[in-house]
Amino acid sequence: MIISLLTSYSITTLFFHNEVIFDEEIVKVSEGIADLVELTEPDKVPDVIKTLNTFPFELKIMSNDGETLIQTNISFTITSTEFNIVKNQVEKTASIMPHDKREATRTIGVPITIDNQSYAMFIRIDYEEEMHSFKKVMIFLLGLVLFIGSLLILLASRHLVNPIKKLTFAAKEIAKGNFAVRLNSKNKDEVGELINSFNHMAAEVEKIDKMRENFVSSVSHEIQSPLTSIKGFTKAIRDEVVPKQNQKEYLDIIYQETERLSRLSENLLRLASLDSEHHPYHPTVYRLDEQIRRTVLATEPLWKQRNLTIELDITSIEIEADQDLFEQVWLNLLTNAIKYSHDNGRIIVEAEKTETQSVIKIKDFGKGIPQAEIPHLFKRFYKVDKARRSSIEGNGLGLSIVKKIVNIHKCTIDVSSKEGIGSTFTITIPNHLK
Repeated sequence: MIISLLTSYSITTLFFHNEVIFDEEIVKVSEGIADLVELTEPDKVPDVIKTLNTFPFELKIMSNDGETLIQTNISFTITSTEFNIVKNQVEKTASIMPHDKREATRTIGVPITIDNQSYAMFIRIDYEEEMHSFKKVMIFLLGLVLFIGSLLILLASRHLVNPIKKLTFAAKEIAKGNFAVRLNSKNKDEVGELINSFNHMAAEVEKIDKMRENFVSSVSHEIQSPLTSIKGFTKAIRDEVVPKQNQKEYLDIIYQETERLSRLSENLLRLASLDSEHHPYHPTVYRLDEQIRRTVLATEPLWKQRNLTIELDITSIEIEADQDLFEQVWLNLLTNAIKYSHDNGRIIVEAEKTETQSVIKIKDFGKGIPQAEIPHLFKRFYKVDKARRSSIEGNGLGLSIVKKIVNIHKCTIDVSSKEGIGSTFTITIPNHLK
């Protein structure tokens, strides 16, 4: 602001010195004085000049031969050039003599006629005092502008800086781990949008932190349960509490628990790999229907053990995708269908192709899923069975892996289920994956 005001002051004062309108006013005053002198009787002209002594300018009347006839008390010099300019003028108009642009004085020459005789009248006006007054007014006005402007800028800066200070404090709180911090803002400007964005970010960070806590809790629970069993049974065998004829049964349980831990670590590693941007993705063109058939055969020991019937209603479908990843999808979905089906039941696998997409459905006729649980099925470590009974194997990561693989391939998965009737998982694959 100070630089702007100083620049404005310099330009304004310079403009005032060179102002054409100011020169025009001087010319009009000079022509008025010339008319006054011409209208005055010749013998009264000295008296008029004496009266003009009271005004802030000097006046001089010269004859055509350059002799000074009448002048005010304060004399000033007229050069031959200036005299010739006025003498040679045809029309009776006032002319401003050549001057330095930075001078606060002007000399004006006007040809006049007194008693039918031609004369040259020169008026010298000094407006140095007016310039000083003008500068004082300018300085006062610019100082007033500086004061008021600074006050307004102070108020505006407080209006802008206070929310930024609150944002800084809130950011420090989040850095300390306080993810519940929020800021109130009624502003609709950019600062208000920034605060709203910060609140949204804080909410998302809080969600992620809760997910992390739930994840750690779930992993700890999934690891602690088999470790407790392994620890207890190995201690019992070591202390020879278990009879030798029963040790094989206990060793089988230890083996099952280690397999459970192995599946958990394998699924965790797979999820971590899928979450990263560096997961290997190798799409190839292959027969999807053949892949589903192979998966059904691979799970045969599981569904035969439950005396289940697998019904296939699939057409020839060719897609371009990562074959290994999609094999994990069908394996997880079929394993879940087998796991939650009733003994001696059946599972239906359907696959059909339309003009725009391929739809694969895996239906079971088991106990079904409550409607309130369906939106949470694909969350990590989420189990419909809240008690996490070991009678139902699994760690709650299978459907999370399925969802991640489906999303990577830009496909969709939907679930429909009714308690006591069964569930249907539907995978929709766009035809551009072919």
